[in-house]
Amino acid sequence: MTAVAPRGTVARGRGPAPRPRPAGRTLTRLLPLLPAVLLLAAFMLGPIVYSLYGSLTDRAMTGPRAANPQFIGLDNYAELFASADFWNSLWLTVVFILASAVIGQNVLGMALAVLLRSSVKPLRSIVGGLVVLAWVLPEIVAAFALYAFFSTDGTLNVMLGWLGLEGTSWLYSFPLATVIIANIWRGTAFSMMVYNAALAEVPPELTEAATIDGAGAWQRFTRVTLPVIRRSISTNLLLTTLQTLGVFTLIWVMTGGGPGTQSSTLPVLAYQEAFKFAQLGYGTAIATVTLLIGAAFSVVYIRILKPEVD
Repeated sequence: MTAVAPRGTVARGRGPAPRPRPAGRTLTRLLPLLPAVLLLAAFMLGPIVYSLYGSLTDRAMTGPRAANPQFIGLDNYAELFASADFWNSLWLTVVFILASAVIGQNVLGMALAVLLRSSVKPLRSIVGGLVVLAWVLPEIVAAFALYAFFSTDGTLNVMLGWLGLEGTSWLYSFPLATVIIANIWRGTAFSMMVYNAALAEVPPELTEAATIDGAGAWQRFTRVTLPVIRRSISTNLLLTTLQTLGVFTLIWVMTGGGPGTQSSTLPVLAYQEAFKFAQLGYGTAIATVTLLIGAAFSVVYIRILKPEVD
């Protein structure tokens, strides 16, 4: 005969059956979130939906289409995907994000965080303060400072002249490289502070155990430290990517998207089409595509860099 477990006991090898939560308790827990959800819907979801609708119209800044825009469906997107300028801007945007955010800010921020934690306190305060200064400056001020640094008669060429080297027109000869360097300079402080806080949370017992087992500094960093701060890396990659995707002022002040279209990323192209050429519907379509690209980056980071469940 098959033994039947007494009532109130749990079969061996099985956990207790989960108790269903009362609907009233769940509603009570979600109720405090209702104001935040309403605010997000009003100030984020609302503009996004309106922007999406605007991209499906022929709205302009002047003329009859400014007062009475017509619904044209996906015509703006068809024209956009057939445009060589759009694909050029898309390529420049991807290069700008990968070089200045994914590689530049994250790698340099991690390196600074590791070096500052092992340095003496006075040096840590001075270097950390100088790095953070670039981040706390208003973007327009930082952009003008970097324009003055890279201009033909700017600081960089003056310093090269002291060394007997000939300067060049950096903003015209290497426009994308200059804005990449500028964005790295301005945004590295954020990554440094994130990684500095994450490194402080690494249990010293783990690194000590790895040292006893004979692991070198690089092995301790790659096999102990990085897995522990995986969540911080994922979060920082996501934030720096989205911040860099929306960079406009820095590029516009330094190069204006030029010369030609050599540094015209998607935000710059959207601004030019919407306000310089007065095609609001077409410019809004570019902005919508930029939003979708940001969402795609977010999904990739969440899926690939998703931390393991504790």
